[in-house]
Amino acid sequence: MRITAFAQAPYRFMPDDFEQHHNSVCDTPYSLANRDGVYASIKDFMDELLHAARAGLDGITLTEHGQSSYDMMPNPDLVASALAYATELEGLDVAIYPMGRSLGKTREPIRVAEEYAMLDVISGGRLVAGIPVGLGYDAAINNGVPPIQIRTRFDENLELVLRAWRDQEPFAFNGRHSQYPMVNLWPRPLQDNVPVFITGIGNPRTMQLTLERGFGFNYFSFGGANLTARRIFPRYWEIADSLGVPRNPFRVGFLQTIGVAATDAEAERIYAGPAEYAFRKGLGSIPSEKLLIPGGLDIRGLQALLSDPADFGMTAQMKNATFKELSDAGAVIVGSPATVRDRLTEFCKEHGIGNLHAMLSFGNLSRQDAFANIEMFASEVAPALRGLWDGSGFAHHWWPERLGGQPQAHTPAAERVTP
Repeated sequence: MRITAFAQAPYRFMPDDFEQHHNSVCDTPYSLANRDGVYASIKDFMDELLHAARAGLDGITLTEHGQSSYDMMPNPDLVASALAYATELEGLDVAIYPMGRSLGKTREPIRVAEEYAMLDVISGGRLVAGIPVGLGYDAAINNGVPPIQIRTRFDENLELVLRAWRDQEPFAFNGRHSQYPMVNLWPRPLQDNVPVFITGIGNPRTMQLTLERGFGFNYFSFGGANLTARRIFPRYWEIADSLGVPRNPFRVGFLQTIGVAATDAEAERIYAGPAEYAFRKGLGSIPSEKLLIPGGLDIRGLQALLSDPADFGMTAQMKNATFKELSDAGAVIVGSPATVRDRLTEFCKEHGIGNLHAMLSFGNLSRQDAFANIEMFASEVAPALRGLWDGSGFAHHWWPERLGGQPQAHTPAAERVTP
């Protein structure tokens, strides 16, 4: 198993009554922020990821969310480039893994291809390219992309990015959304086959795309592992079975918020408040209508949602969630090393998960407590999980070769498997 440190960059100094006066972290007025708080939030976020690399985790992962107070990261490649250079200087063999640049909202897909290529060069070939469709509000409201275009932009931009990395000669591109008289990246990635993961929310179309094309699939379980992930992963593996794709656990990534301390009681004392902050003043304050903007979800995704609305777990209740509710739902796993190890091992075995993205800093967790969490997780939890799939006979085709992976070329769109 590969284990990464995942982090977002929330503003960590929201007023205590934020959720009583504000309905959304997607349109939080900047008047609530102050210079010192913004600086500290971003610096701590970067320091914590670098600390995780030094602690021996396998990769560092971060996301992109524009114009939002719960993740002040409009372009994760800016931070990823700094971390790529720092870890290369220190000789830290960790994956650089932005999860990453949304292709559903961008009007500059070549810029995304160029940034990722630069990241691979700066890191010496350690890039894992996360490519999400993107969130509805970010694409449609923040960037003015008509909702009906989000998916078609993603599909077209994905093909352009992959071709721009692959083709060694200049070429013209005449797409529906982008036209380029010449595409000729300098530099291209160092890796012949850059590992690609697509992040999804459970849409069967996205799952099928990853399986047909040979991409990895990431699922973010903010809504609660016990409620949502137990619905999503069976769906994913059923589609894999229908396509005749082997159940290789390394093609699946799973995000989990985690807090570790000496005892269960101590862990609850440290992490209950920051966990409630993270959901009440963050993820729970993203209104569902901003995620599910009409026109932004294709027909298969809409069918899946209408047939099983529980895909979104306790998302609607997060704004007022207590620590106990978050823990019971599996939105957070908090406890002693033994408690956390047991819960993660059971879950990953049950659902065939070969990549764990551990969110070890969340909400308004202090820098000191975040560092301690990273260290205890890296030393007392991660070692017990790494060998989970040893002897399975599967190779990791979604990890850089420099870091022990065996990446393969992606299947061209024209050669998709027909179910």
